[in-house]
Amino acid sequence: MIDEPDYQQAWDLVVSQLRMDMTQGLFDTWVQPLTALGYTNHAFIVGAKNPYARDWVQSRLKDRIERILEGFYSGKVTLQVEVLNGLYKSPRDENPITGLDEENNEREFDNSLHVQPKTGQGEKTRNRKVMLQKAYGSRRAAVIQPERGMFVTMYFFSQWLPLIGHSAFTVILAARSMCFWNPMTGELRNTIETDMTELATRAAVSVRTVKDILKNELVRRYFLRYRARRIMTPNGVRTAGITLQVRMDDPLTPHDQDEYNLPEEDHWYTDEFEDFEEE
Repeated sequence: MIDEPDYQQAWDLVVSQLRMDMTQGLFDTWVQPLTALGYTNHAFIVGAKNPYARDWVQSRLKDRIERILEGFYSGKVTLQVEVLNGLYKSPRDENPITGLDEENNEREFDNSLHVQPKTGQGEKTRNRKVMLQKAYGSRRAAVIQPERGMFVTMYFFSQWLPLIGHSAFTVILAARSMCFWNPMTGELRNTIETDMTELATRAAVSVRTVKDILKNELVRRYFLRYRARRIMTPNGVRTAGITLQVRMDDPLTPHDQDEYNLPEEDHWYTDEFEDFEEE
């Protein structure tokens, strides 16, 4: 087994990016079964389950994966795909996308990337390659890490910002940056252990501002709930931090709830955050 530092972290980065760019069916079929084997001499090696999967990854994903890896390693990387075993299975036996043949599968892949179906080998992904090269193919991109983004709706920016103000806006985003939410899989981690100082530092505001924001009725009702963590010390009880629960999706503003007759669920948080506890 090839053993080089950071190759699993590099592959996690690739998987994370491909998960965002591809449909769930394509990702589960072609990317999820791949296994990172190692990185050596500027070659990154992954294992596929059969020759068909190897060939598909090499023809459809090789350039994209290499661009992401080059951003991680800050240099030229060549992807090598090896078959982990010699047992061949029909892609229809393994493909969870019911009814798709190879042609339809490739068409869905192209549509998921917003590129035109191939009319010539040199043109099929030219625009996509240029975009990936700009995003991942430089040392600057390796520092910025554009694959680590946070989704912000225009609704949140245009409708909620005027209501709650810039400080509350940044505190909510800072809190969300500490959580995880994947709408495609439903995976959600929105309860975190932190403290006022860390939240203030991430949002570039004062601790006093954070405390005021967490008491703001609109913020409390729709975005952030917290409980103080207190511990017993020889000098008595002191606050050790906060347990914060964060709403990751955007609610409608009170005005839009009335306008469109779409009332929001006020109790989006769990029962343990029912009682607001002042710091």
